[in-house]
Amino acid sequence: MKTKYSPLVKLKKSTMDKSETLVQRMNTDLNSAATALKLSYGSLDEIETPQSGSIHELLASRSLFHSQRALIDKNKQWVSYAKGQVDAAKQQLKVDMIEYEKFNYLEFEEIKKILKERKIKEAKDLDEIALMTHNIKVKK
Repeated sequence: MKTKYSPLVKLKKSTMDKSETLVQRMNTDLNSAATALKLSYGSLDEIETPQSGSIHELLASRSLFHSQRALIDKNKQWVSYAKGQVDAAKQQLKVDMIEYEKFNYLEFEEIKKILKERKIKEAKDLDEIALMTHNIKVKK
């Protein structure tokens, strides 16, 4: 049954679905960031420091440690950013769900009102038909 709220409900439902999709995509990004961070820590553990050798080997190892730590910091920032994006997407989804539920409720109430008016009209029509039938029987 269509009401004046039907187009709004459809629009709000579409918006809510888009927000749900965005939350899923942001969660996927967060999982990717967390995986990258975990791999960065694993790579750091695999780097061995030279126990003997030339200064060039020591400097190369130190440079490798430094770059791996920089990668870990970058991945930490990515995880932090992704968490913020997930939180923002969840907040937007919450707002969209509230809007959808609000208009869905208004549509439901409008439908109830229309059905009640139809029921009253039908009862009046039946009363009128019964009255006319009764009058016909009385006249005969």
